[in-house]
Amino acid sequence: MVIRPGASDPPTLRQVAELAGVSIKTASRALRQEGYVAPATAERVRTAARSIGYRVNAIASELRRGSVSTLVGLITGDLANPFYSRLARGVERELHPAGLQLVTGSSEEDPGAEAALVDALLQRRVRALLIVSAADDHSALSDDLARGVPLVFLDRPPVGLLADSVLIDNAAGAAAAVRHLIAAGHRRIGIVSDLSRLASQQDRLDGVAAAMAAAGIGDWQRWCRQDAHDIAAARLAVNDLLDADPAPTALLCLNNRITAGALTALQGRNGSATGAQATALIGFDDFELSELLGVTVVGYDAEDMGRAAARLALERMDDPQRAVRKVVIPTRLIRRGSGERAPAP
Repeated sequence: MVIRPGASDPPTLRQVAELAGVSIKTASRALRQEGYVAPATAERVRTAARSIGYRVNAIASELRRGSVSTLVGLITGDLANPFYSRLARGVERELHPAGLQLVTGSSEEDPGAEAALVDALLQRRVRALLIVSAADDHSALSDDLARGVPLVFLDRPPVGLLADSVLIDNAAGAAAAVRHLIAAGHRRIGIVSDLSRLASQQDRLDGVAAAMAAAGIGDWQRWCRQDAHDIAAARLAVNDLLDADPAPTALLCLNNRITAGALTALQGRNGSATGAQATALIGFDDFELSELLGVTVVGYDAEDMGRAAARLALERMDDPQRAVRKVVIPTRLIRRGSGERAPAP
């Protein structure tokens, strides 16, 4: 008898065993290549499994044996942001030689969703957990850390918990951008940032504040707009700034999606976001087409950031007692033209 699973039901080991004419235990041993099964019988079981699309659930098998899986979890903030794909690529390239696989999830910057993802991944006994966190308190993870689960925080530091982290030098990068605009003659600099509760954005704003204070610019916050989390919100914020009287002569966008929104706003006003008459602009985070568009950015290696986080996790697996480490990824100002424009006379 040929057994076909229902359209909505995954094939089962019992169906494989019945189709091959063996016991469930024999089918399981054959598919896991555990020995004690005649070669002809093992081949019959594998043929039966292929015919109905059955695959061994390796994770469930490992959990039943009390083992951890070969998975490493990565929780990001927003899958729509290309930054996270580059970050994940770096993590994967470091994990693969170690025989580990990456599974990702997005919290959409929701601390509640993040907590649910953490629970789901830990229930699967992932070997390590890498988190770009939207939460402002991580002390609830202390028990998991004590049980030996390697935790690595990326982009945003752990709060209430001593754990490994890989962070961008946010304050230094933002300060360098402000100094660059001031050197070009700008005093009215519009600042557009992401969600104000994110530590990375606060660090960038701290860098802005330090550079403004050093230059004697005390009223910069009148041209600061926060909580522009997506392209549409950034476009509205930039248009609001450019409608101000007086308007800023330059813009500093504190992440890549904000830069995209700013370019859209400038396109609508100038006919060309990168034309000679456009407002000076610097974006934090490099992005595709930035070189073609001539956009000056504060850049860093997001893939290297992912690699560094994976290395910290692997080191923690090998030596659970080693001292906590913080890796800081340096930034650099990449001049391409948009941030070098002087204020209009």
